[in-house]
Amino acid sequence: MSEQHESGTGAEASNASSGTSWERDLLNRLAFASLNEERRRRRWSIFFRILFFAYLFAIFFMAVPSGEGEDNLIRKSHTALVQIDGLISDGTEANADTIIKGLRKAFENKQTKGIILRVNSPGGSPVQAGIVYDEIMRLKKIHPEIKVYAVIIDVGASGAYYISAAADEIYVNQASIVGSIGVLMNGFGFVDGMKKLGIERRLLTAGENKGMLDPFSPLKEKDVAYIHTVLEQIHQQFIKAVKDGRGGRLKDDPNLFSGMFWTGAQSIELGLADGLGDVDHVARDVIGAEDIIDYTEQPNLWKRLVDRFGTSLAQGLGDKLGVSGEPMGLR
Repeated sequence: MSEQHESGTGAEASNASSGTSWERDLLNRLAFASLNEERRRRRWSIFFRILFFAYLFAIFFMAVPSGEGEDNLIRKSHTALVQIDGLISDGTEANADTIIKGLRKAFENKQTKGIILRVNSPGGSPVQAGIVYDEIMRLKKIHPEIKVYAVIIDVGASGAYYISAAADEIYVNQASIVGSIGVLMNGFGFVDGMKKLGIERRLLTAGENKGMLDPFSPLKEKDVAYIHTVLEQIHQQFIKAVKDGRGGRLKDDPNLFSGMFWTGAQSIELGLADGLGDVDHVARDVIGAEDIIDYTEQPNLWKRLVDRFGTSLAQGLGDKLGVSGEPMGLR
């Protein structure tokens, strides 16, 4: 019995030792696995940080003009280019502040031989267009030696043509869309649809005209008449700007200011444009300065980076560096 007891005690000790060894081995493996995972995580974190900062460095490197590039070119006679691209509005890149900033820089450079407005826009805000038109006229008086040429690419209509009319000459492609000298205001009416759905409109105002043209209320004849008056006044401002800019070149056509648009070839016949030509042709053969410098104000580099990647990391870094994410020229 004693031998059996001792034998049993030894077996139990051996089993306990074996169990302890197994648990220790498992704990060691888990510890090493956790350590290796942490090392891998740190390596990837460092890698992505290096990659990110390398990308930022590349962007800034490309954004800085080289000594043999644009800076040297500006020191000699050249054609200045200012682009008007897309919808003309205070909230877009083609806004008055941004366009005017580029125009002023172009006029102020003593090496500017002529300015080209590269226009590719369906129009937009008559206010923004009017501000740019007036500024071009002002700058032309200050710098009478510098001529302004508008080159309409695909579309130069409505507010875009408003601005173009301030140029000394307008050039188009034969298939360009030109004109649309008119003003519009549009919207929707949901009154009948609300009746079918059993929806009641509750509109409370202080001032009898405060709810004018509410899309959920019936249209009133007096409101329509008033809006027509406003649109007609803006239309007459547009017509005057075109007449002042184009002068006797305009043909006597009843549809000229009706809001109709024409091809580039037709616009030349009507006196809305002066000839066929693209940017290179005008710079080389009309202005006589083949080298072209783009003075168009560009959006802030950080804003373009954030818009492209949508990363909060880039935005946070920009804030730390004190770099604004707003487009240049806007306040």
